[in-house]
Amino acid sequence: MKLSGLKVVDLSVFLPGPYLTMALADHGAEVIKVEPPGGDPSRRSGLSDGPSTVSFRNVNRGKKSVVIDLKSGEGRERLRTLCDQADVFVESYRPGVMHRLGADYATVSARNPRIVYCSISAFGQEGPYRDRPAHDLATMAFSGALSITLGQDGAPAIPGVAVADLVSALHALSGVLMALLRREKTGRGDYMDVAMHHAALAALPNAMGAAMSGRPQPNPKHERSTGGSAFYQIYETSDGRHLVLGAQEIKFVRNLLDRLGRPDLVPLCERGPGPHQQPVIDFLRGVFRDKPLSHWRRWFDGVDVSFAPVNTLREALDDANVRARGLVLKDDLGREHIAPVVRFLAEPARPMLREPLLGEHNAAPSELLGPDDVALVAACLLASDEGPFFPDWEFHTLFGVERGELRSVRMRWPNVSLAEETVYLSVMNSIAHLLGYPHGEEEALLRYVPEGQDRIRQLGDKLKGVKLPS
Repeated sequence: MKLSGLKVVDLSVFLPGPYLTMALADHGAEVIKVEPPGGDPSRRSGLSDGPSTVSFRNVNRGKKSVVIDLKSGEGRERLRTLCDQADVFVESYRPGVMHRLGADYATVSARNPRIVYCSISAFGQEGPYRDRPAHDLATMAFSGALSITLGQDGAPAIPGVAVADLVSALHALSGVLMALLRREKTGRGDYMDVAMHHAALAALPNAMGAAMSGRPQPNPKHERSTGGSAFYQIYETSDGRHLVLGAQEIKFVRNLLDRLGRPDLVPLCERGPGPHQQPVIDFLRGVFRDKPLSHWRRWFDGVDVSFAPVNTLREALDDANVRARGLVLKDDLGREHIAPVVRFLAEPARPMLREPLLGEHNAAPSELLGPDDVALVAACLLASDEGPFFPDWEFHTLFGVERGELRSVRMRWPNVSLAEETVYLSVMNSIAHLLGYPHGEEEALLRYVPEGQDRIRQLGDKLKGVKLPS
């Protein structure tokens, strides 16, 4: 994968930092999530469908978890030691905290000049708001975004998507990758200060026209993308559901209004957005309110108009396009995951669909075994009917597949189906994860080493006392 061999230390919580580091893990980076003794708060936030909450696993899959008490001097030194070998460090504490912990950029980079150090905060590392507490909604309010996001009552509405969190995460991701690319030439890492407030402000390029040209605050209900256009609008249907028209190009306007027998309304839309489009909006409201959403789904099929049903979250996951493109993945427990968005032709992402248990990797076997030894252990887990760690019944419990099935796939490699390859590599990734082997190194684990049993026996002293999670 693109980021195999990259080592990331993740000291972030909630959404922006973990979303960034999961993207790195999905594409092969080894991400070590450093958690306090009580764990990331999102482990306990929201609904659960397994060992963790859905919100936690949705941004922490494929990572390793190490518990470190940063209140102790020993814990702070352990964090610095992790950073000594890291390519990337991500933190989301309030400005000043990392300096007090002795893990600020000056300290860390003095020990590891190649490190790319990313700080994500609400308002940035300097400025009058640096010490303010804030999450997504507060930074969205400061950015002005809420002033143009209005409900039916005309008051600011809470967005359903954490825009500032996610946009700041994507800016931070691009910054990390730019710094790593530059490091190839300079040999040095860099520091980046990413503020959610800044990211939210930067997300409004198409909404700043009036403010930047010296005009008064616009009425959102008269603007192009916030209610002033009949063809960029939400309409209710007879069953209380809703649909969307989402493109204002005149060819789409003509296509729909001609079919509905009202071409006389086209000139109102040709004048652009504004209150003059209200007759068109009123007409379409009446039309769509006359039939249920299921009727309009069928009616619009094949019509060259930007129509969309307002799906529920469950409907969104079950959507035909989502299923056809494989955008929802299932792990061995049957839990759903959103697939990585970036789809490379060569070296595509192979996300490990498993979140770490709290402190699972505090004492990983890789600290006792060398890389070649770990690869041999993994190979022997498949080669042996009674592997050195897992009897057959436990192997099936852990990985959801029989050991014999995997041996069969290995013997027929690479002449296997995509489904077989996916299951095989998923188990290989899980074994690598359990053994603390660098994430994404499937090539090493694919080696079949029949004579490895002898070496495993010779490694008995090293393996003694190593307890793998169950």
